[in-house]
Amino acid sequence: MSYIDGIKERARQDKRTIVLPETNDKRTLIAASHIIEEDIANIIMVGNEEKIMDGARWLEVELDGVRVVDPSTSPKLDEYVELLYETRKAKGMTLERAREILLTDYLTFGVVMVKANDADGMVAGACHATADTLRPALQILKTAPGTKLVSGFFILDVPNCEFGENGTFLFADCGLNQDPTAEELAAIADTSAKSFKTLVGAKPIIAMLSHSTKGSAKHPLVDKVVQAVEIAHEQYPGLMLDGELQTDAALVPQVAKSKAPGSEVAGKANVLIFPNLDCGNIGYKLVQRLARAEAYGPMLQGIAKPVNDLSRGCTWEDIVGVVALTAVQAQLV
Repeated sequence: MSYIDGIKERARQDKRTIVLPETNDKRTLIAASHIIEEDIANIIMVGNEEKIMDGARWLEVELDGVRVVDPSTSPKLDEYVELLYETRKAKGMTLERAREILLTDYLTFGVVMVKANDADGMVAGACHATADTLRPALQILKTAPGTKLVSGFFILDVPNCEFGENGTFLFADCGLNQDPTAEELAAIADTSAKSFKTLVGAKPIIAMLSHSTKGSAKHPLVDKVVQAVEIAHEQYPGLMLDGELQTDAALVPQVAKSKAPGSEVAGKANVLIFPNLDCGNIGYKLVQRLARAEAYGPMLQGIAKPVNDLSRGCTWEDIVGVVALTAVQAQLV
């Protein structure tokens, strides 16, 4: 059984309701039909039902079993307007503005549905930037208790790979924080460890990546990672974490023996923490495209309820996978 097949099976065992607001995108319609067919989650689509069903017929996909909610005719619109107003009134929100937003911004409407407990999570980003997905989630759902910052990660499942957890890895941060501080890198490592344990089910072995291994190079960029490791050991002592490590030292046992002898992480890492967004984004896309890895994300960690992003280059299969992962996250909220 592949990694994502295992996630789908977990989703089926305790089905959750996921909102898909990007109903003008054909990938979303195709994905929704497969999610229903595979019985992975209950699906709510936001938009005009006639247009959605016309699109499904044109694509020759079935959406039987999908619930469509049109903001303009929803009996809960007034309730949602009040909820958005109460959540954001300290920031200048008015009832009139809340109604306008909910009638025109389907992503915000979907997040409010999650806030109101009418859905368990939301997946978007196929045709929106990460900021458009993240902004309403942070403004309305807020961060989870005890979370220092929200960050983004990918689950990568690499075929025929002897490294990581049978070829499965978590990469962070690959989609959100551009240049995290040392303290933020340590916090990303902590939340990534929790995400890996939840979604992969194995012990997280965390490498803090750099262009240097154990002092082989001197530079402020290296110093930041070294400091992040020190902070992580102090603030999150239960983590199996080491750095600074070059990628080959983190993954390959033979290289680890020469570059980082004595490290309990080197040569065994399955969670890779990148020093900045450039490295993380470039790294996951190289692995996805050149190693033909399945890449699911960018998933968001640290929000009070599951809202996950998609790459705008995603396929419908990617959407199905992220919905399954979101459903599993929702089981644990």
